[in-house]
Amino acid sequence: MHGVFTYGLLGALAIALLVAIVTDIRHRHIDNWLNAGIAIAAPLFWLASGMGLTDIGWQIGIAAGSFLVFALMFAIGWMGGGDVKLLSALALWIQPLWFAQVIVVMALAGGVLTAVYMVWHFATRREERPEIPYGIAISGAGLWALASQYIPPLQNPGLLG
Repeated sequence: MHGVFTYGLLGALAIALLVAIVTDIRHRHIDNWLNAGIAIAAPLFWLASGMGLTDIGWQIGIAAGSFLVFALMFAIGWMGGGDVKLLSALALWIQPLWFAQVIVVMALAGGVLTAVYMVWHFATRREERPEIPYGIAISGAGLWALASQYIPPLQNPGLLG
């Protein structure tokens, strides 16, 4: 039952990340209730997965550090506020070394996403400043980490047969 609850929480996180993608594409906005839900559910995941106080401290520290760094990026106009909150909430779930990889995957995906949006923006001769739905890159990187870190067959391809 312990594992079922843990995977249930991970499934809920995956669904929340998919919702973030859809809402960011549609409205260029990630709702505060969604980011808060992700952050509030993290302690349940910590308990269900048997994390110790040191590990929990690292999760909180990484989330706080990422919030500070990405809030600075928000302040200079490089990132949206919802993106900052989503990334910080996600940091509460992903182990620190994996979170560093999430940042790299997010940056690469975000670069591709930005290039695609800029080409589309130019091709359609839009006048306004393009708004890149960076929640796609953040959520995609988070989903990649969940699949890579927590789904046993993907961790050990030999289990697939």
